[in-house]
Amino acid sequence: MFIELTDHLRCTRPHDEQFLVLLPGEMRGRLVWSGELGCPVCGRVVRVEDGVADFGGGTPADASTALAPEAIQALLGIQGPGGYVALIGSATTAAPGLAALLPGVRFVLVNPARNTPDSEAGSVVRAGVLPVKRASMRGVVVGSDAAADPRWVGSALGAALGGLRVVAEGEPPGRDDCEVLAAAPGVWVGKRR
Repeated sequence: MFIELTDHLRCTRPHDEQFLVLLPGEMRGRLVWSGELGCPVCGRVVRVEDGVADFGGGTPADASTALAPEAIQALLGIQGPGGYVALIGSATTAAPGLAALLPGVRFVLVNPARNTPDSEAGSVVRAGVLPVKRASMRGVVVGSDAAADPRWVGSALGAALGGLRVVAEGEPPGRDDCEVLAAAPGVWVGKRR
């Protein structure tokens, strides 16, 4: 887990959003290889092992995204370095291609395939709900395995910075909090209202 990601993570328990406190065990450059994340609100401790922060309840992806990295980049509308993009479920398979297209952008890989390694470009987290703060991501991509669940779509919309985009595989949601900007068979792009 890239150390600066700590500023964007939140406890997944249902309480007011609050920063997490990192107690690193082993560091490998800027990567936290082992340690603990603590929540000052509820006292929960999340272990980081082999670079992976496991919040519990995450189901590893067992499929690949149908979207090409070039398509994801265009749909997100991201240019230039800096910030984070969250990739959820099967969308995590696009991370290597996106990292090549977007140097200097970091990726949060939420529930990737079981043996996906943590790296400088992509920090692996496992969780049953999106463990990132509201309005903290330059974009969010929701894979087909998570896009059918309204909770993942809602948290993706909340995690994107104001006016920035969410790309999801599947049919556009009928949500009051989502402005659908474009849709094609099997994919839609939207932003939080």
